[in-house]
Formats: sequence, structure tokens, C-alpha cells
Amino acid sequence: MGQEPRTLPPSPNWYCARCSDAVPGGLFGFAARTSVFLVRVGQGTCPGTPPFRVIGELVGHTERVSGFTFSHHPGQYSLCATSSDDGTVKIWNVETKTVVAEHAVHQHTISALHWSPRVKDLIVSGDEKGVVICYWLNRNDSQHLFIEPRTIFCLTCSPHQEDLVAIGYKDGIVVIIDISKKGEVIHRLRGHDDEIHSIAWCPLPGEDCLSINQEENSEEPEILNGKIIKQTPVTKGCYLATGSKDQTIRIWSCSKGRGVMILKLPFLKRRGGGMDPTVKERLWLTLHWPSDQPTQLVSSCFGGELLLWDLTQSWRRKYTLFSASSEGQNHSRIVFNLCPLQTEDNKQLLISTSMDRDVKCWDMATLECCWTLPSLGGFAYSLAFSPVDLGCLAIGVGDGMIRVWNTLSMKSNYDMKNFWQGVKSKVTALCWHPTKEGCLAFGTDDGKVGLYDTYSNKPPQISSTYHKKTVYTLAWGPPVPPMSLGGEGDRPSLTLYSCGGEGIVLQHNPWKLSGEAFDINKLIRDTNSVKYKLPVHTEISWKADGKIMALGNEDGSIEIFQVPNLKLICSIQQHHKLVNTISWHHEHGSQPELSYLMASGSNNAVIYVHNLKAIIESNPESPVTITEPYRTLSGHTAKITSLAWSPHHDGRLVSASYDGTAQVWDTLGEEPLCNFRGHRGRLLCVVWSPLDPDCIYSGADDFCVYRWLTSMQDHSRPPQGKKSIELEKKRLSQPKPKPKKKKKPTLRMPIKQESYDGNEEESIKENSGPAENGVSDQEGEEEAQEPEHPCSLASMVSREPVICAPVSLGLEKSKVTINKVTSLKKEPPKEKPEALIKKRKARSMLPLSTSLDHRSKEELHQDCLVLATVKHSQELKEDVSTDLEERFHLGLFTDRTTLYRMIEVEGKGHLENGHPELFHQLMLWKGDLKGVLQTAAERGELTDNLVAMAPVAGYHMWLWAVEAFAKQLCFQDQYVKAASHLLSIHKVYEAVELLKSNHFYREAVAIAKARLRPDDPVLKDLYLSWGTILEKDGHYAMAAKCYLGATSTYDAAKVLAKKGDAASLRTAAELATIVGEEELSASLALRCAQELLLARNWVGAQEALQLHESLKSQRLVFCLLEFLSKHLEDRQLSDCKSSSPSYNAWPTGTERPFVERVTAVWKSIFGLETPLQFQAAFQKLQSIEYPSATNNTPSKQLLLHICHDLTLAVLSQEVATWDETVKALLRAVVRSYDAGNFTIMQEVCSAFLPEGCDHLRAKLGDQSPSTPAFKSLEAFFIYGRLYEFWWSLSRPYPESSVWVRVGHRRKTSVEERQHLDNASPEESDPEAAPQPDPSEPPDLRFTEESEQMLNACNELFSEKHASLQNSQRTIAEIQDILAEMIRQHQKSQFCKSSANDPERNKPEQEAERSLSSLQSQCKEEENEPVSLPELTKRLTEANERMAKFPESIKSWPFPDVLECCLVLLHIGSQCPGCVTQEMRQKAQELLQKYGSTKVYKRHCQTFST
Repeated sequence: MGQEPRTLPPSPNWYCARCSDAVPGGLFGFAARTSVFLVRVGQGTCPGTPPFRVIGELVGHTERVSGFTFSHHPGQYSLCATSSDDGTVKIWNVETKTVVAEHAVHQHTISALHWSPRVKDLIVSGDEKGVVICYWLNRNDSQHLFIEPRTIFCLTCSPHQEDLVAIGYKDGIVVIIDISKKGEVIHRLRGHDDEIHSIAWCPLPGEDCLSINQEENSEEPEILNGKIIKQTPVTKGCYLATGSKDQTIRIWSCSKGRGVMILKLPFLKRRGGGMDPTVKERLWLTLHWPSDQPTQLVSSCFGGELLLWDLTQSWRRKYTLFSASSEGQNHSRIVFNLCPLQTEDNKQLLISTSMDRDVKCWDMATLECCWTLPSLGGFAYSLAFSPVDLGCLAIGVGDGMIRVWNTLSMKSNYDMKNFWQGVKSKVTALCWHPTKEGCLAFGTDDGKVGLYDTYSNKPPQISSTYHKKTVYTLAWGPPVPPMSLGGEGDRPSLTLYSCGGEGIVLQHNPWKLSGEAFDINKLIRDTNSVKYKLPVHTEISWKADGKIMALGNEDGSIEIFQVPNLKLICSIQQHHKLVNTISWHHEHGSQPELSYLMASGSNNAVIYVHNLKAIIESNPESPVTITEPYRTLSGHTAKITSLAWSPHHDGRLVSASYDGTAQVWDTLGEEPLCNFRGHRGRLLCVVWSPLDPDCIYSGADDFCVYRWLTSMQDHSRPPQGKKSIELEKKRLSQPKPKPKKKKKPTLRMPIKQESYDGNEEESIKENSGPAENGVSDQEGEEEAQEPEHPCSLASMVSREPVICAPVSLGLEKSKVTINKVTSLKKEPPKEKPEALIKKRKARSMLPLSTSLDHRSKEELHQDCLVLATVKHSQELKEDVSTDLEERFHLGLFTDRTTLYRMIEVEGKGHLENGHPELFHQLMLWKGDLKGVLQTAAERGELTDNLVAMAPVAGYHMWLWAVEAFAKQLCFQDQYVKAASHLLSIHKVYEAVELLKSNHFYREAVAIAKARLRPDDPVLKDLYLSWGTILEKDGHYAMAAKCYLGATSTYDAAKVLAKKGDAASLRTAAELATIVGEEELSASLALRCAQELLLARNWVGAQEALQLHESLKSQRLVFCLLEFLSKHLEDRQLSDCKSSSPSYNAWPTGTERPFVERVTAVWKSIFGLETPLQFQAAFQKLQSIEYPSATNNTPSKQLLLHICHDLTLAVLSQEVATWDETVKALLRAVVRSYDAGNFTIMQEVCSAFLPEGCDHLRAKLGDQSPSTPAFKSLEAFFIYGRLYEFWWSLSRPYPESSVWVRVGHRRKTSVEERQHLDNASPEESDPEAAPQPDPSEPPDLRFTEESEQMLNACNELFSEKHASLQNSQRTIAEIQDILAEMIRQHQKSQFCKSSANDPERNKPEQEAERSLSSLQSQCKEEENEPVSLPELTKRLTEANERMAKFPESIKSWPFPDVLECCLVLLHIGSQCPGCVTQEMRQKAQELLQKYGSTKVYKRHCQTFST
């Protein structure tokens, strides 16, 4: 298996007639989303060599690519064409991967594309409105043809006659046109009655190749030509095959202009049950007519099978099934495209793309599958290597499937299994069981947690407890109560923890997923007696030993808990933005203490690494708060989404970021090592190969997973400035997600939650048209995209400056509409005619009765007679009753029954005419108020008037009416009015709940506050709910008021601090002080001061620290830091480029020594006078420990840490504890030395040791325990003076300040040796003047001070330290050689598979070469290579030597003794006589004795000869 990078690409686009193609020689391309992926197909015959490789991508379209076709003309196989939904057709050169030409002539969506096989430069395309465009590349000319007003589905140019093009339409019509005659229709072929998916011309001209009885189908009347065409030479002789959604393939004769054969697709029985022919299954019928077998035709079938039809026996409908012998080789879903490919050894292959997201290659000789390239139909959310089955990589994808990739497979580079049962949603989280084979936990976008056994075909077990939102993270860890209660056999050794988007962490029992999962917040609250609101959790990570759990939170904090009861031992307040990822260092490194390192990334672009060794081992009683990181990794420009430690190295970390890159870091040195920029999207996950130290896998929202090698990357750090803008442009060239009508949920980060659109293809309805896997079918993966510049896409397409055309157009449009509106408003109101001003007449209550009283005279007379009869007859006759019913208006004059009937008829009339209020009034007249209310409530027509009258019908009726009216108002979205009505019947709780549930919090609070008891829990709940929503929306000040209202003071201070700016932090600190949260107040005030420190606002920083009494000692540090910064600035040594600083106006005498000035201010301003006060401040500061510095520590952070040490030194000096003074000074000096900041080191020495170290020696005495520390301090002091002296010799005017101004980065030991070896002082300084000719030594007179300094160099020549440093170098060197040997051995093992191949793999040869060169490097003094046992033996000996050194020497750093020897010898060679012979000799002896390691060997030889 080779070591080349690999790509797992996006799925080929669905429902396109031609979006993949191949050319002879082995180049295949397929359209996926907005680009085309290119695959180099090899012979694949030699074992170990991959048969294919993804070699690149054509990037430029801004929307889905709908068509792709190569030029099949010899000599221009490197040219291809693409069509896209962005309206363009582009011509590409695949070798340079650039656009050669393009046109945007189509006005509608392009649906078909083909490069003419007869005309070298002709590309024909068709669109959904029936327009065909012929484009000639060489003359950049196009022709517009409109043949039929129908949707074109596919088109194919004739391989025999250059002017003929066959076009298939959506409604089943096929036409053959002649483009030389302006698109004249030569044939209109009728017969299909559904979409034409594919058209294939017979590869041989003429109609002699098939012995078809032309009359055999004549009994089928539907296959008749539309019109009779004379048989001209143009139309003679060629067959055409078409495949349609109507489940038939038809062969047409061009000479006859009619169909000659119909092939009906067979219903094949597949595993998993037969197929019901009555059910219309999804189908795409694509064809390929093999050029070397004109009597055979390949077609797709219903379920993804491929058929080879024998056309010689048309009456038998004979076909052969591809891969009939071997099960599981066929596609499992419909096939969209088939394209032939001839390899360099003339092997005939066929490549198919399918809805099952596999690209398969078939051998046409055997009809067997040669290889499969899997692909992804969604974002790659999660990557996880199995800790048990090495090389098994699980990929969680947004297309609702989990892939398990055997990366070590010998049979295939892409040996992959798909798991989709029971998933049905985007897979956002994965985690393998640490010890159980094949046990994979998964979490989805809809909150589901499940367990798959990847070794079986069973569906997964699903947890009965769902998260309310996306599952962010899964982790296996030891059980905690209540699950850990019970005997050993009653509970699992590991349980599954899941963290969801709603902020809850659940513990699931893997033995019983159907049981309830437990929210661990309850245990945390009980164990730690938490009174305040627990933070929203966003990440969970267990330390490898299972004893410590880390929880990341939405507010940026990380909490560290200890098993078994989750006791909180530490809170890390570092990120201040949502924590996305936490990763613990592995436990199997050469330094066990590194397993306490925890890296974390958040929505900030900075990665922090914390060393929790001291805290975990000390097991504090009360939680410790950490605000300083152990290491800071800065460089990314967007949020961090994933982190992974290398299992092969110590302290090596890889990070994935939204800036589109993955970065490898050396965390111990804070050094960026290499940067991968291969993705076109935002990275979501990253994981290190467990077997290859050079190999990393990363996944992104570009639907890709890349396997890449750290050694092959060109960049070492993430892009900044212009480069990151380019990457952003590259990312924006991805498809924009189509807007959905669904309301989006609130997102944590798009990687972890998006609205799901039914990615499984079943959700795409048959009639929804060609949905494509990259955009329409499921994704566009709805992400919460950052706001994009409206013209950025346009400018990318045109490849030239575009001055925001879309924006300006939009503005013009909006201006026009605004003008229209304003002009309408400005028109004076027209005078109304007086007639209209008259008041409208009120509507009649009894219109029907009134109209009956205005009939003809005869009718009115009849009314009188009927009325008289009714009034005066004792018994009504039947005919009179009938008359009375008809004349209901007489109810006004007869009895009540008749009147009621009249009112009923009138009421019905009002309702039919849409006047319910008149009906209600009539009912009121009648006295039926209850009926009125019930009818109005049923019809949703209650009004304020009706409800106001309801008490007339009784108290209970009134209550019922008010409740009914409130419900009606809710349906009409009038919630506040509804609540007011509920209040009128004293339903206060219901009114408050109604307002709360509809987010009318302000009104709800007002009512609750006015009507409920002050201590009512409903009020508190209301405040907390409102506060949570305000907090999510970023209204932190308002949220703080809510928390204060709910007496959650801690939360109020926390939420105020969330914005992280100095003003917010200060207010939060003041608030915390007022409410008595002392610890929180102190940490916030310190954070505020540190923010102001970055802005160099010293006055503000001191004011912030004044907020809390416990920060008095920090005020001293900041005061000293201010003095030192001012001192550096005055001497022009500071690198600050920010705005002018705001210094405190403290009385200082610049002529006094630095330390005296500092202590004077401490005494006068901070009131430090007695030794007890100094002692208290010292103890307070001594409890704070900062991590050691590296070359990449930011200068402001370095200065703060140095000043912390210097403050301790001054305080201990004031109380005369000189041991502590020496240790603190040494720490400050060593910190600047480790950071390579020589300038600060020298300034510290000159400010704090102006007279050298003698006074400290006198204070300490001879028997002091701090003597070793003093020796180190003195050595560093002399070391600095030695370098200053040497550099002064390099200049005609020895002014050290000139050198100092440039600033100095301490070189690594190797650089230093190389620099010293050249003995050229110019190189020691970029501004150094040319050195005087050594043959004429300059006339230099050394001062007494110089001579004293040179004599003092004896202190640097410590043999003990030289021996110790030599042992340390030896150990480091051997470890490097061993690590490299292991890596090379692994590489050669990887390449063993190609051992039998005559042309051996390049990687193997490289591995062998590097291994032999490595062994030759190890030859050292002996002549034969050093073996592994020999190296191990040397390592053991060196470690034993190290163990013998006393702790006093090992515990305190010392300048590199050999480096000092070399500097002194250089000084001696430049100025003979200034260094005594005795010192030169001693230096040479030390070099010869201890310069055996590789770094020094060459330099030692220089001086020993």
C-alpha cells in the first residue's frame, strides 16, 4: 500500500444525463457538487499498486455542475467541457486545471451537454426551455437553435455525421436535428411516453450490423414516425438507442425514421425480497453502446444492476447480468451514468456512477467489478480510528450513513462498508469502544444515540433517551452514580456519555440502551453543592486513565471532575467562547507527565494547552481556578473544531479550523510545524493515523475526507491576511445552500447542528425533478453560513474585477420603489364629493321582513287577510298555517312562536351574508344569550361586546365565555389581550404561563410581579427563562438583570463577563463584589486588568485591580511591569506598535536605581511599609505558578510572567530572604533565556544586578542551600556580558545599544553552532559593520571591566554542567534517531506489499534510502552501522549517568557550557592575547571531552586543528 495522499471525494451528482466521462489512456472525471473530480485509472494488475487515484479537481463553477464531457479527439484529450446551474459552459484544460474558455449564452438552466465526436471544437448544450446552443471553441462563436418548446433531458452528437444531433425531451419525444440547416428536424421519433434519460448512437455507420426484421414491431401503432422523410444520403444508415423512464429501451432506424426494436426492462429479484411490478420504482435508464461490440448494448436497471443486451436475437430479449457470479458487487441503487474507458494496455473498462454513492469500474471482457471508489453525500462531521482494530476508520457523514474504512486493506485502497440502518439523520459524532471489537457509538443531528456492531449486519441498538438537539460529542468512560451502584457483574465497566446541543450530558448504559439515560448534572449538583445555574455543556472528554472527566461549556469555561462522584477539582477560565473540542494527551509517550496535558479549542481561534498534573495530584479540597495556560497556540484565523494528539510523538497536536486548514503543532515549543490547505471548505474533524506517524485524515464541509502527509506540506503555519482571503474565496466557490422554509434551530456551531432535509433519497419525491446529491437532494447541507459579500461569487466567476454589480442594481431597484412610495404620499388628498361625506345608513336588523313588506299591493293585501284569519279563527287550518310559514314577517303581529321563527330566518340570513354580529344582536333580543355565546365561541366569533354582556347569562357562563375568548385570541396571535382577559377572571398563573410560552417575557414579569407573592417560584423561573434566552441572543446586560431579579447573582456576574471586553469585565467584577462573590470578583478583575494591559492602559489596569483587596499583590506586579515597559520604551527596545500608552503619574526619580524607584512607589502608593506586609504579598504571589517560556511565547505575556518573578525577588529582598531573591531572579532570567529574548534578559540583569552578583554572594554566605541557584544566576549574568563583549568586537564603534535595538532571538543550539563555525561577526548581526581584516588586528584597548568579565568566564567552564548537558544531548539525539528509525521501518513495512513487483514502489525505495542514510549517520567513530540494541544500550547508559548527578545541579538551568567555550575561542581568535592561554586550553579540553554529539562535532574539529 503506497504512501501517497488519498481523497474520499463528494458523491457524483444525481439525475444528470451526462456528468461523468473518460478518455483513452485512463483519465476519468465526474461532476460532484460545484466541481469536477479527476481520477487517473491505471492497469490495476500489479498487486499493491492502486488501480486508480483521485488526482485533482476542476474548481470554478459557483453552482451544481450538471454536465461533463471530454473531447474525444486524439491530441486534445486534455480538454473537457462542463455545464452548470450557474448558467455557464466552461472549457477546461485538465493538465493545468484552468478554464480555457467559457460562455453564458443560455438564459435557462442547462440540462444537457456533449462535445461533438466529429468536430474538434464543437460543444453542444441544451436547456430546460428547449434552447440548443452550438459553441465553436476555436472561433469563439455560438449558434442559438430553438427546436421544440419542451424540456431537454439529454442530447448526443452523432459519431458519424458531424451535423446530426439527437435530443431527448422530458415528455418522451426524441428528435434528430441537422445543425447545419438551422436545427431542421430530420426525424421526430415518437414512442416513449416519459423522460428520455440517455441516447446512444450505434458505433458503426450503416444498418447492416444488426439483422433486425424491420417489420417485427409494425403491429405496435405507437411507434410511428411523425412525418414521412425522403431517404436522403444524410438520413441513411445508422441506429440510435434511447433509454426512458417508461422502463423501455428503443432502437430506432435512421434510414426508416422509426423504431425497430423495444427492450422492456426485466424485474429482477434481489436479495431482501422480490419487487412488485405494480409499484412504480424509481428508475434512471442510462445506456452505453460498446464501440467494439455493436451487437451488444449495456443498460442500467431498476435496482442498480447493469445488463448487457444481445441485439442479434431481438425476438428473445436476451441479456446478461453484470457480476452475476459474485454477490454484493453490483450497485444497490439506480445508476446514472455509464462511460467507457480504454486503458493504456487497451483493456476495455466501463465506469458507472450511482445513487448508492459508489463509482464502480467494470471489466467489459468478464463483466466483473474491478474496483469501487466510495464517496460522501454530506459533510464529514466526525472521524474516529478504532483502538482495537487498527487502521479501521469510522466516518460520520451528513448523508445519514456511517462509513467504516479499512485503511490497511491489501485488496483495495478504499475498502469501505456503509451503515445506514436506523440512522436516518446526519451523523455528527462517533466513538469506538476502547476494548470491545466492532462496537461503535454514534450520535445524530436529531439527538439520537446508538450503538453499531460493525462486524454484523444487525441494525443498531438505539438509546431510548434522545437529546433535544444535535449530539455534539460521545465518550466512553467509567460509570458514575447512579449507574455505578451495584456489584461488578451488575454494571458495565464502561458507559457511554453523550453531550447534546441543549447543553446536557447523558450517561447511557450500553447493556441496556432501552433503559433511561441519566443526566450527570444532578450528580454534579449534589456532589459539589452547587447553588447557581450549571453552565450549558458543549463538550465532554475523559482522561485516558478514566479517573478525570473534562466538561467544556458554552461560556468558554472548562471544568475538571474526579471520579467516582464527579467532584469538581478545577475550573479553567480561558476561552470565554463556546468550547468545541477537548483532547487529553496519550499515556504511552516517553514522558509520562505529558498525559496530564489537555488541549482545548473554542469559537476563538486560539488553542490552549493546560498542564493539570499538579492539580490532579494535589487533589484540592475546594476547586482551583486556572486563568493561565501552559501553552498557547496562535495562528488560526477562525474557530477551532477539532483537536487530536499524535500517538507517535510527544506533545505533537493537529488542529482543524473553520479557516479551511489543518495545522500540526509542536505544543511544548509552541511551534507551528506544517499546515494543510487541501480542503475547499471549513474543517470539521481531524484524526492522526494510529500506524503512520506522517499521516493525518481530515474531514470538512466540502464533502471530502483527505488523507495527507505532514512531510509533503509546503506551508508551516495557517494563512494570514491575503492568503486567508484567497482560502475564503475558494470556500465561497462552494454551492450556497438553498434556503429552506423550515425554521432553523439555534446553532452551537454549524458542524454540530443543522436542519436536516431528509438526505436519504427516499425523501425525494419522484416528481420533484432532478434533485442532485450535492445541493437539492439533501444538503446544500444547511449550514449557518457567515454573511457573504453579495458580489464575491460574481467576481469569482468572471475572473476579473467586478465592482459589486448585484449590489448596485439592488440599490437602484430599491431607490425606484422608494421614490414611488414617497411620490404617492406627497400627493394632496383629493376633495371628496359631498354626497360621499354623508353618513352611511346603518344596516337593517330585519332586512328580510322589511323586503317582504315592500312587495306588490296584492301581496300586502293577502298579508292582511292571512293575519286577520290567524288572529280571529279559533283553530288554524292547514292552508293558513302554510301561508303563515311562508309569510314569517307576520311574526311581528302574531304570537311569540312565529316571531322566534322570524328571528331565526333573519339570523340565518345574516350569517349567510357574513354579518355574525347582527345575528348575535337578534339572539340577544330573543333573550338567548347563552346560545349566542356558545355559537360565537364555536365559530370563533366572540367579541369584546359579547363577553362584556356574558355576566347577564350567569357567573359560570361569564367565566366560560372569557376562557373561550382567551383561546380565540391566542389563535389570532393576540396573546397579551388574551392574558388580560384571563386576569379578569383571576387566572393569574395561566396568564403568566401564556405570555411566557409565547415569549412575552417583559409583560409576563410585569403581571407576575404585580399579582404574585415576591417569593413565588413562578417569578424566579420566569426571570431565569428570560435570562437564558437573552443570553443566547447576546443581550448580556439585560440577561444579568434577569439573573439578579432571580437572585442568581453568580450567573449575573458570569453573563456580564461573557462579552470579554474590559468594560464588561469591570462591571461584572464590581457586581460580583457587591453581591459577595469574592472569588469570582477577583478573577474577573484580574481578567479586566489583563485586557487593559494589552491596550497598554496602565491606569485602567490598576483601577481594575483596586476592585478587589486580594489583588493587591497583583497590583505590585503590574506596577513593576509598567516601570519595566516604560524603561524598555525609553530605551527604544519595546516592540509595541499600538496606540500611545496611558501611564500612571507616579512620582519617580529617573536618576535613582530601578529597584529603589519601584519600592518607593510601592510604599507611597500601595502602603507597603512593614516587613509583615511585604511577607504577606510575597506568599500570595508565590502560590501562583506560570508555565515555562518558549520561542513562541508572546512578548506581552512573557513580560508579565518575568515581572511576576521580579516582584517576588524585590519583595523577598525587602524582607531579607535572600534565598528566595536569588531563585526568583534566576527564574526571570531563565524565562527570557528560554524565550530567546536576549534583550529582556540583559535589561533584567542591568536593572536588578547593576553591580553584578557579588552583593548577593555576600548576603547568602557559603553554606546556603541556594548556592547552586546563585551559581546558575551568576553564570547567566556572565553569559550575557560575554555575548555583549563579543558583539562589540564586531563593530568599529563598540556600542552594545546599537545591537540591542535590533532585538535578538536566541538561536537554537544548531543555528548557534553554525553561526559560530563561520567565525564571521557580520552574520551575528544583520546590521553589523564589516569586520576589520584579521591580518591587521584592530587597536583595541580593553577596559578593566572587560578583563574582569573575561576572567569571570571561568565560572562558565563548569565540568559538572558540561557533563550533564552532554548526557542530555546524547539522550535527545538517540531518542531522535530511534524515533526516525521506527518511522522509516513503518514506511518500509507499508511498502512491503509491492516487493514482488519488478517496478518497486517509490515510497519503498525512499524508505530504504533514508533508512540506510540514517544508519550511515549513526556510524559515528565505528565503521559499521549502529544497531537498535546498541542505541538502546547507549540510551540506558546515558540515563544512568543522568541519575548520578546531584539534584542541585539538575534542578537549576545553566548556560550551555560548550557554547560559552566556542564564544570565548572566537574572541581569542579575533583578538589574540585578550584571552589567557589557560582559559583557551580549558575551553578546548571541554570541547574535546564533551563535544561528541552531532551538533558540536564539526565545531570542535575546527578549533582542535
